[in-house]
Amino acid sequence: MSSSFLSRLQRGPILCDGAMGTLLYAKGIFINRCYDELNLSQADLILGIHQDYVKAGAEIIETNTFGANSFRLARHGLQDRVADINRRAVEIARQAVGSSSVFIAGSVGPLGIRIEPLGKVSRDEARAAFAEQISALSEAGVDLLILETFGFVDELHQAVLAARDVAPALPIVAQVTIDEDGDCLDGSEPENFAKRIEEMGVDVLGANCSVGPVAMLETIERIRQVTSLPLAAQPNAGMPRNVEGRNIYLCSPEYMASYARKFVAAGVTLVGGCCGTTPDHIKSMKSTLRVGEARTTSYPVAAAPALKTVETKPLVERSALGRKLANSEFISMIEVVPPRGSDPIKEMNAARYLKSVGVDAVNIPDSPRASARMSNQALCTLVQHSVGIETVLHYTCRDRNVLSIQSDLLGACAIGIHNLICITGDPPKLGNYPDATAVFDVDSIGLVNIVHNLNSGVDIGGNPIGTATAFVIGVGANPGSPDLDEEIHRFEYKVQAGAEYAVTQPVFDVELLEEFLQRIEHCRIPVLAGIWPLTSVRNAEFMKNELRVSVPDAIIERMTKASTSPDHARAEGVHIAREMLDRVRPLVQGVQVSAPLGKYSAAVDVLEVLGNSPRAAQ
Repeated sequence: MSSSFLSRLQRGPILCDGAMGTLLYAKGIFINRCYDELNLSQADLILGIHQDYVKAGAEIIETNTFGANSFRLARHGLQDRVADINRRAVEIARQAVGSSSVFIAGSVGPLGIRIEPLGKVSRDEARAAFAEQISALSEAGVDLLILETFGFVDELHQAVLAARDVAPALPIVAQVTIDEDGDCLDGSEPENFAKRIEEMGVDVLGANCSVGPVAMLETIERIRQVTSLPLAAQPNAGMPRNVEGRNIYLCSPEYMASYARKFVAAGVTLVGGCCGTTPDHIKSMKSTLRVGEARTTSYPVAAAPALKTVETKPLVERSALGRKLANSEFISMIEVVPPRGSDPIKEMNAARYLKSVGVDAVNIPDSPRASARMSNQALCTLVQHSVGIETVLHYTCRDRNVLSIQSDLLGACAIGIHNLICITGDPPKLGNYPDATAVFDVDSIGLVNIVHNLNSGVDIGGNPIGTATAFVIGVGANPGSPDLDEEIHRFEYKVQAGAEYAVTQPVFDVELLEEFLQRIEHCRIPVLAGIWPLTSVRNAEFMKNELRVSVPDAIIERMTKASTSPDHARAEGVHIAREMLDRVRPLVQGVQVSAPLGKYSAAVDVLEVLGNSPRAAQ
């Protein structure tokens, strides 16, 4: 019936159903249940909801398969039931419509995970998951596909590609979810995401969920100006209100019906509802559309505003560190950990000392081990302005969503911080506030992609930001990872996303570093080796057993023999670190030396292996 659906679409507005999840919740199904699995265990419940929407006048009903992909089902141990759940959903929907002319739409939602470049799941893996679900829906006989509630246009693209691969004859309705400003959740504006979706070759495009009718209508009006494709609008029944612990959607059926007419007048062909939309809402919308005899008309299409492209500033011009990297000069950095309180005098004095001995930059971590410390961005600012030595800002994904990340980075660039190391960050449970929550909107790969975009003059949604940032983009690397294949895989993604140099975990086993460097030869960027002067045998055991750093038994034995006094142990730790630096020097383009217990003189002692001063290596 796919061709029948497209023919019907040309004759005038068509009404879709409402919210399956809202009605399941109202019938006592807790939100921790897998709603898609109910197709197998409580088919009669799903059937009854479909029938209620058909009776209300819906001409399209969506299968109960919004989350029926392998990634979401895996949370419930059902990843092997993708085909069964999707096929059964279509059978139930077909039973509900009987011999009527109501169309059955296969509902396909996002995977519930981040895909590259913002996550570690590849585009190919995402497309395969979508293809698995869509194949089952197609084989079971859906009339069309509704790809809905996508917050990221890149992920929607993979769903569209999968649909074209495995079910090329099925019409595709592609819908994103938006915020109150009309922007897709990846930050792209309506004029931007509409053109991108149109280029994918879908049959209908639009928006659903997240906002009520008012904000969605404004967005639809903006979309209409840049595309002539048929449009879809399925808003929530208003914004939810918490009433005695339950989210209640307060838009009346009459209010939703009035906006159904306004959507059609704005050029929408497929109208429906999302969260909070009940059969009563659909019934009123059907009545209003019938009485008004609303029909779509031809709307003029304006040219989409062209995105401004900005040429990325050359690495040599972004910072002194960038210049050294570009010129293949050997680099020395020493780590300065922010204080636990608000007085940075010790750290400022350390920075002055390190500058005086010729260290190239101080590297300031972000709440290492998830401990509460002074903002490293604040300390970077104080050090650069008061001391005059360049800083390298560790920036983590743990505490910030994608909006905060972009705001922070724009601010950092404005105050003169240009060197970054982009890392995922230690989870809060490792620190002194284990009950604190983490964000992790993206991991380090996604963070690199965000910074690379900002350096190109656009935000994560592809919107121009004016003057581009000028960050030197660093990442972490762990040559001693227990799963080296995965580490290499992630390193490749980081380089593809825009990483320009890497700093390794502390190196105590040079052979592991050599193997790692050989494995990344095809995607090699400058590598700075991490060097850690051990302070005691306990410190060595902690590094090996708790931080999972590869520390050979021979080094543990050396630290054990030197444990006759703290001074002997620290001296042996410095001696081992100097040996490591001497051995890795021909392999890498620089070193980052840590200063355990704030012993900056010990870190400088390690660098003496380079010559009279760190700059002697240049």
